[in-house]
Amino acid sequence: MKLKSALTINGKKYEAGDEVSPWSIYPFFLLHMGIFGASGFLMAYGDPESPPLVFLYMHGGFAILIYLAFYFSIFGKEEVEWMFINAGLGLFGIYAEIKYFLSWFGRNPADYSYARQAIPFLYYILYTFLLRQALLDLTGSHDNPERKRVVEALYIIVSVLIYGAFYLRR
Repeated sequence: MKLKSALTINGKKYEAGDEVSPWSIYPFFLLHMGIFGASGFLMAYGDPESPPLVFLYMHGGFAILIYLAFYFSIFGKEEVEWMFINAGLGLFGIYAEIKYFLSWFGRNPADYSYARQAIPFLYYILYTFLLRQALLDLTGSHDNPERKRVVEALYIIVSVLIYGAFYLRR
Protein backbone atom coordinates (compact mmCIF):
# COMPACT_ATOMS: atom_id res chain seq x y z
CA MET A 1 0.00 0.00 0.00
CA LYS A 2 1.18 3.54 -0.74
CA LEU A 3 1.33 6.03 2.11
CA LYS A 4 -0.33 9.39 1.48
CA SER A 5 2.10 11.30 3.74
CA ALA A 6 5.30 10.78 5.70
CA LEU A 7 5.04 8.33 8.60
CA THR A 8 7.34 6.45 10.98
CA ILE A 9 6.53 2.77 11.53
CA ASN A 10 8.54 0.79 14.09
CA GLY A 11 11.30 3.40 14.00
CA LYS A 12 11.62 3.37 10.20
CA LYS A 13 10.78 6.60 8.37
CA TYR A 14 8.65 6.44 5.23
CA GLU A 15 7.86 9.28 2.84
CA ALA A 16 4.58 10.02 1.07
CA GLY A 17 4.18 7.57 -1.81
CA ASP A 18 6.40 4.90 -0.24
CA GLU A 19 5.11 1.34 -0.35
CA VAL A 20 4.54 -0.41 2.98
CA SER A 21 3.19 -3.85 3.67
CA PRO A 22 -0.46 -3.90 4.72
CA TRP A 23 0.68 -6.33 7.43
CA SER A 24 2.60 -3.48 9.08
CA ILE A 25 -0.60 -1.41 9.34
CA TYR A 26 -3.78 -3.47 9.69
CA PRO A 27 -3.02 -5.98 12.49
CA PHE A 28 -1.95 -3.19 14.85
CA PHE A 29 -4.85 -0.86 14.08
CA LEU A 30 -7.51 -3.59 14.01
CA LEU A 31 -6.40 -4.86 17.43
CA HIS A 32 -5.79 -1.43 18.96
CA MET A 33 -9.03 0.06 17.67
CA GLY A 34 -10.93 -3.08 18.60
CA ILE A 35 -9.79 -2.68 22.20
CA PHE A 36 -10.44 1.07 22.39
CA GLY A 37 -13.74 0.69 20.50
CA ALA A 38 -14.87 -2.04 22.87
CA SER A 39 -13.99 0.09 25.90
CA GLY A 40 -15.90 3.05 24.42
CA PHE A 41 -18.85 0.76 23.69
CA LEU A 42 -18.87 -0.66 27.23
CA MET A 43 -18.52 2.78 28.83
CA ALA A 44 -21.32 4.25 26.72
CA TYR A 45 -23.76 1.39 27.10
CA GLY A 46 -22.73 -0.29 30.37
CA ASP A 47 -24.41 1.96 32.91
CA PRO A 48 -26.53 4.87 31.65
CA GLU A 49 -25.15 7.18 34.36
CA SER A 50 -21.52 6.09 34.39
CA PRO A 51 -19.06 7.24 33.29
CA PRO A 52 -20.01 10.88 32.98
CA LEU A 53 -20.57 11.98 29.40
CA VAL A 54 -17.63 14.41 29.64
CA PHE A 55 -15.25 11.54 30.43
CA LEU A 56 -16.68 9.43 27.63
CA TYR A 57 -16.09 12.26 25.14
CA MET A 58 -12.57 12.96 26.46
CA HIS A 59 -11.55 9.30 26.36
CA GLY A 60 -13.19 8.38 23.07
CA GLY A 61 -12.91 11.76 21.37
CA PHE A 62 -9.16 11.98 21.93
CA ALA A 63 -8.60 8.47 20.58
CA ILE A 64 -10.83 9.12 17.57
CA LEU A 65 -8.88 12.30 16.71
CA ILE A 66 -5.61 10.35 16.89
CA TYR A 67 -7.01 7.60 14.64
CA LEU A 68 -8.20 10.22 12.15
CA ALA A 69 -4.72 11.77 12.03
CA PHE A 70 -3.29 8.33 11.18
CA TYR A 71 -6.05 7.69 8.63
CA PHE A 72 -5.23 10.92 6.79
CA SER A 73 -1.52 9.99 6.80
CA ILE A 74 -2.01 6.42 5.67
CA PHE A 75 -5.06 6.54 3.38
CA GLY A 76 -5.34 10.19 2.28
CA LYS A 77 -8.03 12.85 2.29
CA GLU A 78 -10.16 11.33 -0.48
CA GLU A 79 -10.49 7.95 1.26
CA VAL A 80 -11.31 9.57 4.61
CA GLU A 81 -13.99 11.68 2.91
CA TRP A 82 -15.37 8.44 1.44
CA MET A 83 -15.47 7.02 4.96
CA PHE A 84 -17.73 9.83 6.18
CA ILE A 85 -19.97 9.67 3.11
CA ASN A 86 -20.31 5.92 3.57
CA ALA A 87 -21.05 6.42 7.26
CA GLY A 88 -23.80 8.90 6.51
CA LEU A 89 -25.36 6.41 4.14
CA GLY A 90 -24.80 3.54 6.53
CA LEU A 91 -26.36 4.90 9.72
CA PHE A 92 -29.17 2.39 9.32
CA GLY A 93 -26.66 -0.45 9.25
CA ILE A 94 -24.67 0.89 12.16
CA TYR A 95 -27.82 1.30 14.24
CA ALA A 96 -28.99 -2.23 13.34
CA GLU A 97 -25.64 -3.76 14.31
CA ILE A 98 -25.29 -1.79 17.55
CA LYS A 99 -28.87 -2.75 18.42
CA TYR A 100 -27.93 -6.39 17.80
CA PHE A 101 -24.78 -6.16 19.97
CA LEU A 102 -26.70 -4.45 22.78
CA SER A 103 -29.35 -7.19 22.64
CA TRP A 104 -26.67 -9.56 23.97
CA PHE A 105 -26.88 -7.57 27.22
CA GLY A 106 -30.66 -7.11 27.22
CA ARG A 107 -30.37 -3.46 26.18
CA ASN A 108 -31.55 -1.27 23.34
CA PRO A 109 -29.94 1.87 21.83
CA ALA A 110 -33.31 3.65 22.22
CA ASP A 111 -32.64 3.58 25.99
CA TYR A 112 -29.66 5.96 25.56
CA SER A 113 -29.35 9.57 24.49
CA TYR A 114 -27.88 10.38 21.09
CA ALA A 115 -25.02 12.16 22.85
CA ARG A 116 -24.03 8.93 24.66
CA GLN A 117 -24.09 6.98 21.39
CA ALA A 118 -21.80 9.32 19.40
CA ILE A 119 -18.53 7.69 20.52
CA PRO A 120 -19.55 4.05 19.82
CA PHE A 121 -20.95 5.13 16.42
CA LEU A 122 -17.71 6.93 15.52
CA TYR A 123 -15.61 3.95 16.59
CA TYR A 124 -17.82 1.72 14.48
CA ILE A 125 -17.37 3.99 11.46
CA LEU A 126 -13.59 4.03 11.88
CA TYR A 127 -13.42 0.26 12.33
CA THR A 128 -15.55 -0.61 9.30
CA PHE A 129 -13.50 1.84 7.22
CA LEU A 130 -10.35 0.04 8.30
CA LEU A 131 -11.90 -3.31 7.33
CA ARG A 132 -12.77 -1.94 3.87
CA GLN A 133 -9.24 -0.59 3.38
CA ALA A 134 -7.75 -3.92 4.44
CA LEU A 135 -10.00 -5.74 1.99
CA LEU A 136 -8.96 -3.42 -0.86
CA ASP A 137 -5.27 -3.84 -0.01
CA LEU A 138 -5.34 -7.58 0.56
CA THR A 139 -7.11 -8.13 -2.79
CA GLY A 140 -4.72 -5.78 -4.61
CA SER A 141 -7.61 -3.55 -5.64
CA HIS A 142 -6.32 -0.04 -4.90
CA ASP A 143 -4.37 0.24 -8.15
CA ASN A 144 -6.71 -1.90 -10.25
CA PRO A 145 -9.91 0.05 -11.06
CA GLU A 146 -11.75 -2.99 -12.45
CA ARG A 147 -11.00 -5.16 -9.42
CA LYS A 148 -11.73 -2.25 -7.08
CA ARG A 149 -15.24 -1.85 -8.56
CA VAL A 150 -15.92 -5.58 -8.09
CA VAL A 151 -14.55 -5.67 -4.53
CA GLU A 152 -16.44 -2.52 -3.53
CA ALA A 153 -19.67 -3.86 -5.06
CA LEU A 154 -19.25 -7.14 -3.15
CA TYR A 155 -18.41 -5.17 0.02
CA ILE A 156 -21.65 -3.20 -0.31
CA ILE A 157 -23.75 -6.29 -1.08
CA VAL A 158 -22.33 -8.27 1.85
CA SER A 159 -22.72 -5.24 4.16
CA VAL A 160 -26.36 -4.76 3.18
CA LEU A 161 -27.04 -8.47 3.71
CA ILE A 162 -25.43 -8.37 7.15
CA TYR A 163 -27.22 -5.14 8.13
CA GLY A 164 -30.52 -6.52 6.86
CA ALA A 165 -30.04 -9.77 8.78
CA PHE A 166 -29.32 -7.84 11.99
CA TYR A 167 -32.30 -5.58 11.40
CA LEU A 168 -34.69 -8.44 10.66
CA ARG A 169 -33.42 -10.41 13.64
CA ARG A 170 -34.74 -7.79 16.03
